[in-house]
Amino acid sequence: MEVRFVPLDLARLDLLRMEVLALPFFEDERPLKGPAGLCDWRLCGALSRLLVGGRVTGAHDEVTLVPGRPRLPFEKLILFGEGPAAGFDAAAAERVTARLLTTLTGLRLRSVALSLPGRGSGRVPAGEAMRWFLQGIAESEELDEVVIVDDVEAQRAMVPVLEAARRRVRVVRSASEP
Repeated sequence: MEVRFVPLDLARLDLLRMEVLALPFFEDERPLKGPAGLCDWRLCGALSRLLVGGRVTGAHDEVTLVPGRPRLPFEKLILFGEGPAAGFDAAAAERVTARLLTTLTGLRLRSVALSLPGRGSGRVPAGEAMRWFLQGIAESEELDEVVIVDDVEAQRAMVPVLEAARRRVRVVRSASEP
């Protein structure tokens, strides 16, 4: 699986040509922040209206499909409820990642842009969010490409975690070769 990064900036998001942007967000996160907040702004508050109307809550296990075009380059936005921010930990990140993978697999997607679980509001440190995400997708071979949307400083914290995981995979592969 290829992992790359895109800065949290509407102009950079506009350059992505992916079918889906996955946006985890907390149940008690209002207004939306991070990539979800940028998308809400670009959609003229459409996500906020879904929240205010109670059609979307951010509760655990909630998954909502929202059209992205024509205001965003993504055909679909998939909103993933993370539950309350205070209860978010490694186990919650694993649940959100598993639900994300199940949903993407069901849609038969091989590449996706996403915000890491816990990172939309910046509550979870970037390196920790990356570690949790990589643990959650370790057994998955469903995705060919993941584009992580976050600010540049967060990306700097994520890269060493990603590189360490890649090194571990290379060591395991070389040890299993005859």
